[in-house]
Amino acid sequence: MGWINALTISIFTTIFFLIFGLLGRILKKKITMPTSIHWQGWLAILASVLYLGTGYYLCVSVVEKDYNLSSDKNIAPLKIAMIADSHIGTTFDGDGFTKHLETIENQNPDILLIAGDFVDDGTKKIDMEKACRALGKMNLKYGIYYAYGNHDEGYFNHRDFTADDLENNLIKNGVHILEDQWELIDNTFYLVGRLDKNIDGDTRKSMDELLKDIPNDKYIIVMDHEPNDYEAESNSKADLVVSGHTHGGQMIPIRHVGVLVGANDATYGYERINDTDFIVSSGISDWALKFKTGVKSEYVIINVE
Repeated sequence: MGWINALTISIFTTIFFLIFGLLGRILKKKITMPTSIHWQGWLAILASVLYLGTGYYLCVSVVEKDYNLSSDKNIAPLKIAMIADSHIGTTFDGDGFTKHLETIENQNPDILLIAGDFVDDGTKKIDMEKACRALGKMNLKYGIYYAYGNHDEGYFNHRDFTADDLENNLIKNGVHILEDQWELIDNTFYLVGRLDKNIDGDTRKSMDELLKDIPNDKYIIVMDHEPNDYEAESNSKADLVVSGHTHGGQMIPIRHVGVLVGANDATYGYERINDTDFIVSSGISDWALKFKTGVKSEYVIINVE
């Protein structure tokens, strides 16, 4: 289970005991309650089991989330699959990731975008390699494109593989890595991958600098792991920006904390600012914590016409 999950269970169980304990004190002043039955404690335990049990189910059960977008630009119908925050080894290993890719491939997308945090500090090399090989076996019209997240290179250097191992395995399995780079795909649309703001904030390019050589006549998609540069992106040439990182806010009641404290510009879902569409995924898995409430783990299908 790990210390982070044990701590989460302890915190929320304590909160429910405090809530029902306070409720019991209030009711005791108004009505006579039997003292032989500790109903506050039983309700706290029941609420904890229901809340955390639901959170675990929503975290490990992956669903499809669909978006349908339209553009004034001349673009052939494009079906995009997007995943973020797989954190291989948290809720599924390399074999589990392979099964999810098979589900995604059955939707017949034209392209797969991986918007960061493919692996984590706890990922094993064998699972990373299995996941990369699974990507290499996918048969997609435009292939697979990847932008790094804040966990991909590892924080504590105790994994049994290096950042170079990850990069080499992705490349040899045909994954296109975009690090503040862009590609024109099939002379139809541009795909841009940004460096992560927290990891590469001092060196990554601004949106204007990154897109300055891209003409505005074709559809432009940007992968940016962390959704926290909306002002610049909405004032740029970008038509669509896809992100992850937030895990959909993780759990009620902390879902909107990231936006309130200014860490993120959005937590989950879709919004349109100026002429730019923004989509933030809750992620196909999770970082260490194995609970989500108020949101589900997902892969994203985006239809653009």
